[in-house]
Amino acid sequence: MTVRPPQALAPSFTKETGLNILEYELMSERADSLGRHGLKVEKALALLAERLAAGCAGQEREDLLDDTADKVWAFFIQREMCGLRSQKDAIRRYGIPPEVMARLGIVRRKP
Repeated sequence: MTVRPPQALAPSFTKETGLNILEYELMSERADSLGRHGLKVEKALALLAERLAAGCAGQEREDLLDDTADKVWAFFIQREMCGLRSQKDAIRRYGIPPEVMARLGIVRRKP
């Protein structure tokens, strides 16, 4: 004889309803998007560090800082959508410079 727990005690995510399947797909897409944003941040930070080490200055430096800040800002928004409210660990893990942090959320006008 097999003993099965009552359906009322089963976790809600195991029930095969359309809503739970949709929730699972949305969580999966959020996680995938978070990973893609993380890779963009890593690439932008690496390029910024490389160009600053090479001695870039002036407008190129400003453009790199702005681009990196935009990517970090999008990454932080995606983290919040995934329920990760504190950004301290991401700042430490990615080594985001204070110059980039100071530019987060700034809307720049194109000339």
